[in-house]
Amino acid sequence: MQISDRILHSVSKPARYTGGEWNTIRKDWDSVSVRVALAFPDIYEVGMSNMAIPILYELLNNLPDVLAERVYAPWPDMEEQLRFNRQPLYSLESKQPLGKFDVVGFSLGYELSYVTVLNMLYLAGVPVFSKDRNDDHPLVIAGGSCTMNPEPVSDFIDAFFIGEAEDTLAEVVACIGRYKNNRDKLLKKLASLPGIYVPCFYTPQYGPGGTMSALKCESSIAPPSVRRMVATGIRPVVRPVVPYIEVIHDRGAVEIQRGCTRGCRFCQAGMLYRPVRELAPDKVIEAMDCLVTNCGYNTFSLVSLSSGDYSEINHVVKCLSEKYEGNGITLSLPSLRLDKSSVDLIDSLPSGKKTTLTFAPEAGSERLRRALNKWIPYESMMETFSSAFEKNWMNLKLYFMVGLPTETMEDVEGIADLLQSISRLGRDIRGRMPRIRVSVASFVPKPHTPCQWSAQDRTELLTAKHNLLQNRLLHSNIQLSWHDPCTSLLEAALSRGDRRLGQVIYTAWKKGGRLDTWSEYLDHSRWHQAFTECGIDPSFYAHRQRDIDETLPWQHIQSGISDAFLKSEYSKMADGELTPDCRSSECNLCGLQGSLAACKARASKVKNRIKLDFQTPTR
Repeated sequence: MQISDRILHSVSKPARYTGGEWNTIRKDWDSVSVRVALAFPDIYEVGMSNMAIPILYELLNNLPDVLAERVYAPWPDMEEQLRFNRQPLYSLESKQPLGKFDVVGFSLGYELSYVTVLNMLYLAGVPVFSKDRNDDHPLVIAGGSCTMNPEPVSDFIDAFFIGEAEDTLAEVVACIGRYKNNRDKLLKKLASLPGIYVPCFYTPQYGPGGTMSALKCESSIAPPSVRRMVATGIRPVVRPVVPYIEVIHDRGAVEIQRGCTRGCRFCQAGMLYRPVRELAPDKVIEAMDCLVTNCGYNTFSLVSLSSGDYSEINHVVKCLSEKYEGNGITLSLPSLRLDKSSVDLIDSLPSGKKTTLTFAPEAGSERLRRALNKWIPYESMMETFSSAFEKNWMNLKLYFMVGLPTETMEDVEGIADLLQSISRLGRDIRGRMPRIRVSVASFVPKPHTPCQWSAQDRTELLTAKHNLLQNRLLHSNIQLSWHDPCTSLLEAALSRGDRRLGQVIYTAWKKGGRLDTWSEYLDHSRWHQAFTECGIDPSFYAHRQRDIDETLPWQHIQSGISDAFLKSEYSKMADGELTPDCRSSECNLCGLQGSLAACKARASKVKNRIKLDFQTPTR
């Protein structure tokens, strides 16, 4: 398909849609049997900063009979041009319409992107409801953290890949290659594979109070529950596609560690990406060398949920600093814990100037940090900031949350007290006020965490907490920003919802919803109308405390973390009892002990069994 210059000249940032970037992989369309469109439900600049897409792009294109190409959501001006010129949404590499691919695979990392998924399917000419698709349509599959509760979008997705794809993706693609011309048989075969959830084989049942009572499995092939797949190790991407235009994270990235054992009770990622796996130090350095050679970046990030917990972080930073000294290379370490060693580590990084230190205290009081299992004593925090100011780090970015379980107004006051203490400390040490930017998020209870049973604060209470902070920090050197409580309500409803929310999502899309991850396009009145028309109250999902024995909409998705562990952590949260980090103490029996050995055995069996002997396509 040809995209005319007239269309590209009519839109902002046409390089979003041209493809042909450095390190792009182009395969001959007619020489492969399975063609996969990797779809990200946001615009190019956001999607090109996502770390999952490059991994999948490389894994799939390394398979000899498989082709993988990328597609991102168009900005409204490009959508208008596509509609006006009656051109379907297309892939960047070959400009083929999405409807011609065998698979359209979405990466779902944020609930507000759901309407964009529907819009992309519509622009591609693919029916948005899975029940309306036939053998001539691509298989629509989804992965990512949101699929740990797939029910709200189960009406639109044919199959969900639960967990990490590295070790079992080839098996799934082989199945698609063999049965792609028979949709019914394909779905049944996929449902029999580990880690695959095919929602059409399950029917939710509800009790008299509207809560879910069961998820009935309608097929003997499909399992009653689906367990999350866990990759045995980390495979760094060393030849990623380099964008023509500036993107959100415009730098090279090496994933040095996956998983976190700190056990923060509100953190879904900390639960879902267990167990911890580290990339060997020599492999980190090798990956950096390759990225420098293959991409030309001069800014690099060593990525992890908690980079300071990487066991060889000091050694790796020292080696990289010495190796690239004087070469203009800048290193960054996101997600560092708030302690003095982190300041020392950041100060040792090769960098042209001191920019901003970023930490996430999350809560303002020691009591609440203990309840959340994010235990950072006040004295330790002040020691950390004292060290930062002494090293002339005078720009801080701090992240907090309000509406957390067990939180009181005194805890919110504690945020303001802490910030003012930090500000005074900076003045005392450096003789001037530090520049402090504070972002306050509203707590959203997430599935598969100890907080999954907790209620979210109502919008009025969240607003009162924001106002308290705003008034306390008025006329100070502290710049405060906060998330819209209405957006947080929507996030919570979609995060903890069941299959009935599919009609709400569809209605919101029909009313014009798309790119709702962008504040300028998110219309809360549209969502309010959609909930009202569907007879559903979002508070039922967001503001209701769940009973500890209630059947949860995501209960059939097994994260690997046991219910017993989550319930124990939920009880400890109420009591303010800490759970130690199992990397430095004995095992906490979360349910994942021994899981890596099982994953390695599974991966070995798959590797020995899979042959990519796809049928010749007859479409």
